[in-house]
Amino acid sequence: MYRSHNCGALNSADINKEVTLAGWVQKSRDKGFMIWVDLRDRYGITQLIFDEQRTDKAVFDKAKSLGREFVIQVKGTVIERESKNPNMATGDIEILVSELNILNEALLPPFTIEDETDGGEDIRMKYRYLDIRRNPVKNSLLFRHKVAMEVRKYLSDLDFCEVETPYLIKSTPEGARDFVVPSRMNEGQFYALPQSPQTFKQLLMVGGMDKYFQIVKCFRDEDLRADRQPEFTQIDCEMAFVEQEDILNVFEGLTRHLLKELKGVDVAQFPRMTYDYAMKTYGNDKPDIRFEMKFGELNAVAQHKDFGVFNSAELVVGIAAPGCASYTRKEIDALIDWVKRPQVGASGMVYVKCEEDGTFKSSVDKFYDQSDLKKWAEATNAKAGDLILVLSGNAHKTRTQLSALRMEVATRLGLRKPDEFAPLWVVDFPLLEWDEESGRYHAMHHPFTSPKPEDMSLIETEPGKVRANAYDMVLNGNEIGGGSIRIHDKALQSRMFSLLGFTPEQAEAQFGFLMNAFQFGAPPHGGLAFGLDRLVAILGGQETIRDFIAFPKNNSGRDVMIDAPSAIDEAQLQELHIKLNISE
Repeated sequence: MYRSHNCGALNSADINKEVTLAGWVQKSRDKGFMIWVDLRDRYGITQLIFDEQRTDKAVFDKAKSLGREFVIQVKGTVIERESKNPNMATGDIEILVSELNILNEALLPPFTIEDETDGGEDIRMKYRYLDIRRNPVKNSLLFRHKVAMEVRKYLSDLDFCEVETPYLIKSTPEGARDFVVPSRMNEGQFYALPQSPQTFKQLLMVGGMDKYFQIVKCFRDEDLRADRQPEFTQIDCEMAFVEQEDILNVFEGLTRHLLKELKGVDVAQFPRMTYDYAMKTYGNDKPDIRFEMKFGELNAVAQHKDFGVFNSAELVVGIAAPGCASYTRKEIDALIDWVKRPQVGASGMVYVKCEEDGTFKSSVDKFYDQSDLKKWAEATNAKAGDLILVLSGNAHKTRTQLSALRMEVATRLGLRKPDEFAPLWVVDFPLLEWDEESGRYHAMHHPFTSPKPEDMSLIETEPGKVRANAYDMVLNGNEIGGGSIRIHDKALQSRMFSLLGFTPEQAEAQFGFLMNAFQFGAPPHGGLAFGLDRLVAILGGQETIRDFIAFPKNNSGRDVMIDAPSAIDEAQLQELHIKLNISE
């Protein structure tokens, strides 16, 4: 037996017990006649003491050789600690060691294994197995486990059944790029790794499984950023004989359960917001409603004077930054520089200070009088002490730019509090979006999303106006889940494929199996998938997902720890019938 207790278990009730512990040396303090060692495992830290007077000389001498991260086993007696540490769960006791066994020596680690480490991200990614020993990463992984267990418990109690679906599937042209896998047994043919189990969960509904879920790995070969990975995990769900309201109620319940059980937070309401309202009021379809700063459109009150920048703009729109009228010119210039960055792309910004005495001071006083600026304040709901920030230009680009500015200002003002949670549903998305480059419609969600019943008549005449029977759950400005009521009728699914530019032959080749299944009694069905990585990160108070993934990739999609992706042997390529043609 390597250990009788873990390193976080012992306290004053265990004094005089003989115990065996095992773990890693966190640090060692040698005072010559006395050696203290902090022994760490997943559960905590226990202090060991080696005393020249009370410890066998051979054991004492061996203790002098211990280095950081040595793996050791000790036996000894629990004694009361003279200098107690109230910040440690085991701070009232220490172990007087009688036996010491070095299980494995360790090289000096490239960074300190402590909460506040001296290691940069690149070095910690390379030695991820060492990074996992640090409390922040370890606790993030344990938190992820708790979230997954609560999800399984909640859904299982509602009679959902977890079913595994295949990882080697057929490539489809819609959505993001697939990762493809060559088949050795079928020359010149390829599997794809699933971007989601979409068609399989629909087939499970045809199969009568009624309520399905799966915590499943998915893959997308797309450009990466802090909250994306090439492989990610979904809480994937589907239900039969349901309408949109049924699904929204079930997954509101799941989200409430997670917030209550894991964060102790009660959420009374999940507001519902249409896609059009979200875009007009917040500039994006995943608004953060922990704070206000709603958009105020200013065309009617700003395009009547000789200010050409506004007069030539499709949209003039602003927000009121609360309490920022006291900003200095230097602080305002910093915001102007921020919106001019290539990542945002605005050409400039107009501002108005709403002074405490009810007057206004703006960067365009030459063109607008106090009466004009008062109307701007009314349109943006600005109060005395606020700072109105105004952008103008192409409507879509300007809303996107102001949305980014809104989030940046909120960050600077400390309004994006990680311990506050503001969920909502965004509904009534467009079913289709027109792509100028390809000259055809693309599915806003995916090709299997049903139109809203009341818009069905528009499919033949005005398909661009059809709304989807789709919904996204948003939490703190992040889309954490999305889904839809699915098409379950072959004729409607065929029409959808036609709208998306598929010929009947292409639709049959890609999705014939699904449309054939619809002919054998497909029930009305719908579902939703949560992004587990993102959900866990937000619940954990973060917006980046890497620390909640055991072995993440970097921004280039590389695993720098194992050096993947990498070249493979020429013999393997020949077996797979692949000939590389890489130009120098």
